[in-house]
Amino acid sequence: MKVRFDKRFWVIITCIIVVFTVFIVGRNLIHALAIRSDIRHLEQQKRQYQSRIEQDSTLLEELKYDDNLERFARERYRMQREGETVYVME
Repeated sequence: MKVRFDKRFWVIITCIIVVFTVFIVGRNLIHALAIRSDIRHLEQQKRQYQSRIEQDSTLLEELKYDDNLERFARERYRMQREGETVYVME
């Protein structure tokens, strides 16, 4: 007994293969786009953090000297010496 596959059978099989292929490729494409978006966001954060590191490094270099450290403490944290009266004007 010989089984014959007609044209309709091959069209259906081809359609099934195409649908599965599109589903798999489409899913991978969506995943790839989401990953690309995440990479862009992380690179932007990286630039921000590098800029912040540069600012903090510069500040750290300046604070190695006692005069700058005292000025920084007075301006930023409003510290004062014992017995000293400080008036803050903003």
